[in-house]
Amino acid sequence: MTTSPAFSIQDGLMFDSLVIGRRIRQLRTDQGMTLDGLARAIGRAPSQVSVVENGKRELKLGELQRFAAALNVSPEQLLSAEPANERAALEIAFERAQRGPLFASLGLGPMPVRKSLSDESMKTILALHRELERIHTERAATPEEARRANTDLRSAMRRRHNYFAELEEMAHSLHQAVGHPGGPLSQRVAADLASHLGFTLHYVRDLPVSTRSITDTRNGRIYVPHQQSPDADPRSVVLQALASHVLHREEPKNYAEFLQQRVEINYLAAALLIPEKGAVELLSRAKEARELSVEDLRDGFGVSYETAAHRFTNLATEHLDIPVHFVKAHESGVISKAYENDSVMFPTDALGAVEGQIVCRKWSARRVFDVDDHFSPYHQYTDKPSGTYWCTSRIQGSQRGQFSVSVGTSFANSKWFRGRDTTNRFTSTCPDESCCRRPPAALSERWEGQAFPTARLNSSLHAAMPTTGFTGVDSTEVYEFLSHHDPSVA
Repeated sequence: MTTSPAFSIQDGLMFDSLVIGRRIRQLRTDQGMTLDGLARAIGRAPSQVSVVENGKRELKLGELQRFAAALNVSPEQLLSAEPANERAALEIAFERAQRGPLFASLGLGPMPVRKSLSDESMKTILALHRELERIHTERAATPEEARRANTDLRSAMRRRHNYFAELEEMAHSLHQAVGHPGGPLSQRVAADLASHLGFTLHYVRDLPVSTRSITDTRNGRIYVPHQQSPDADPRSVVLQALASHVLHREEPKNYAEFLQQRVEINYLAAALLIPEKGAVELLSRAKEARELSVEDLRDGFGVSYETAAHRFTNLATEHLDIPVHFVKAHESGVISKAYENDSVMFPTDALGAVEGQIVCRKWSARRVFDVDDHFSPYHQYTDKPSGTYWCTSRIQGSQRGQFSVSVGTSFANSKWFRGRDTTNRFTSTCPDESCCRRPPAALSERWEGQAFPTARLNSSLHAAMPTTGFTGVDSTEVYEFLSHHDPSVA
């Protein structure tokens, strides 16, 4: 529904107040206990118990234990995230809908959930509410929504150091299932993983241009392009398709869910390509020798520099105790991807979004384009408003132009990295406009008011989320493709 439930956190536990309240009410009524009787048992007024049962007040652990004792159940039973039954699930969904901003905007009075209100009536009202929510979401699915979703996701990744333990364990289990001992993952092992999961791989020349791969779950087939683009890793395409299946991901309902799915799918694919155990052993030895480098991770596992850089951010803080940042920027200076947990200050818009912003000209992510040698890593220290940072950058080509991929850390942690002895050093005062966003006085005096460039706009700048189908994918083409390749049709 539109709103998040009320959560309470005590001693590391998180629980849903509305679900707990409904469970308490269900247990009370099942035991034939009155509201007054439960109130006396826990030493509270009936009105206070009613507020709890309606999910309008957070419970502390001590109160939760008193409720559990009075109802002769364990606290764990009250903390269960699942509603007690289908009716309870409907009532919870109904309450959440009425508490949300969409329902409030309709100007309707609250509808009490009584026994006389049938399950079918609630299902109908909830279906209407979901459709209204979808229409409003579609209208709001603008670049602003995308920027907000990106900002929220980046914040969530920062809180967990961009490390997903559950996905690491999943990758480890899949490696064990096909007998992969670690180290570089070959295309043959990728095919073994597909076979283990019940799929066969089919390389085709007519894959719809809007897709990277198509999974046919009915016939257990994964279709991948016969010819890959120069900047694509053929293993990644297969592993991302398998990751989507393993994670049981369905069509995303909104942009935030779409981004979350992409992060998790890409993470699991990278964890399969670069197993955690072997990578941590390699990086730990390099740190001990003060020779950390993204290049060694790239070469050790036979992946692209960008994949190695991403994987480094997954493992550096969790296993090496080194906070880091990552930036992928187009040669025009526009940030494509960014992540940080080392307090570096990325340029942001008013919503806190980084993607689409222009990186400072003094940062290594921009300076690397001015270096003649594009085959060697470029290292640089940059004095920034939040402190001095060391960074290593490389340029990689793509069909969309050249991009720089940069990994950096604070000056104090640069001692662990190869390239720390660089003499390249610049000072950035961004977001102060005098740093690099305002043209030098001489140029401004000569050209101000005399130039009017036309911008190159992304074709999806004003695109909304589609009402059906996966974002950016032509569903008709996909279905026509599957029909053409269906092995069950002679």
